[in-house]
Amino acid sequence: MASKVHVKKGDTVVIITGKDAGHKGKVLGVQPRKQRVIVEKANVVKRHTRPTRSMPQGGIVEKEAPIHSSNVMLYCSKCNKPTRVGKKVLADGKRVRICKRCGAEQD
Repeated sequence: MASKVHVKKGDTVVIITGKDAGHKGKVLGVQPRKQRVIVEKANVVKRHTRPTRSMPQGGIVEKEAPIHSSNVMLYCSKCNKPTRVGKKVLADGKRVRICKRCGAEQD
């Protein structure tokens, strides 16, 4: 069974621990089963690739590696700080994520 992750693809997050601590970036992908996220220009690793038809010269490619979702916090654009995520049910029954600092809707 897949676990829940508190961020979605397209969210802006801040990395809070590790070698990229303090880095702000967009979530490129989410892996809920592994509880990992891929953040743009963070945790960049070098991958050695062999020649293929699409890339005939092969070589060393830099790409983003996944990091654990507990190491990122959602960035609130209203209060300009990283924040925890809360959930709120609106009057029409729709659920939205909210900023725990200022109460602004994140969706």
